[in-house]
Amino acid sequence: NVLLVGDPSCGKSQMLRFVMNTAPLAISTTGRGSSGVGLTAAMIRDPATKEFALEAGAMVLADRGVICIDEFDKMSLNDRVAIHEAMEQQCVTIAKAGMHVTLNARCSVTAAANPRYGNFDPKMSLHENIGLPGS
Repeated sequence: NVLLVGDPSCGKSQMLRFVMNTAPLAISTTGRGSSGVGLTAAMIRDPATKEFALEAGAMVLADRGVICIDEFDKMSLNDRVAIHEAMEQQCVTIAKAGMHVTLNARCSVTAAANPRYGNFDPKMSLHENIGLPGS
């Protein structure tokens, strides 16, 4: 897993696009436009049959490939918690609607984020500049 952190307009998104174009299997998403459920998996109810079905998220669809997440710093804390298991254990576990399912999410994560205060400040530590909580 790789996190690219840099000032705005320094080419992070272009690096992600390069990964997308060179990897055999790559899924692209943004931190702002994706929820934790959309990145992992969701239980949906079929309106016709009223039965539950499992819908794979981006990390499950990128199994044995790469997922590129742009604007990772804009992702909410709850959404980052949701992808933590997928990044650490390489699987997604769902226990809902009487189902207990484990889906493979063996993907590499390449993410891009801006520094906490917009620009990288060399007087601050790396942890302060990134502004993401530790795992």
